[in-house]
Amino acid sequence: MLSGLFSVVSYADAAALAWFLFVWVGYGWLSEHSRWARRGLADVGDRHRLAWAWQMLRREVRMPDAALVGNLMQSVSFYANTTIYIIAGVLALLGTLDQVISFTEDLPFARETSRALWEIKLVLLFGVFVFAYFKFTWALRQFNLLSILIGSTPVFKDGDGSDPGLAEVSARRLGRVNSLAGDEFNRGIRAYYFGLAAVAWFVQPWIFVAMTSLIAVVLYRRDFTSPALIALRDD
Repeated sequence: MLSGLFSVVSYADAAALAWFLFVWVGYGWLSEHSRWARRGLADVGDRHRLAWAWQMLRREVRMPDAALVGNLMQSVSFYANTTIYIIAGVLALLGTLDQVISFTEDLPFARETSRALWEIKLVLLFGVFVFAYFKFTWALRQFNLLSILIGSTPVFKDGDGSDPGLAEVSARRLGRVNSLAGDEFNRGIRAYYFGLAAVAWFVQPWIFVAMTSLIAVVLYRRDFTSPALIALRDD
């Protein structure tokens, strides 16, 4: 079985694909679940979301909060719609694969590959953007839930006899749902970045490896060392 697989996928292609999956999954764990994640952009953003929730609890008029959530939903909806077009484009490529193979043969660093390997590459690209679509649509649904919470959460003010424990529960609920939606959106954006790396596989497997590594470096710099992170973390 393995010999039949490697007759279609070379060792270089298999190694490049394994590196791609390892870096994508590994970076997701690093940025979300490792001990370094607490110093990253996502965690700092979660703290500001919680602060936003506390401020919102004291506002009787919450139209600005609803407008902010609407703006977030609009951004997520844009990416979800765009992803559908990308998925449709990948499916269209499967129908014109012979022409695509002929075109890419003239590209620099390109090498001759079988139709079966091309189909595997397109399936990978298809899977990456289907993953992104599910993340964007789930983020959109959670932002809808956040809108419901904004409408259903009572106003809490200091000195009006409100239960402080209930206020804290409400703030943490609002912040948590906001953070969950933001995390899903971030995973969808990350899939876009790694989708760009997957495109490099159509040219050459070692360019695929280099592009995957470069994407990881770019993401790390933005999540852990960017000026935006420093500004948000500045006390």
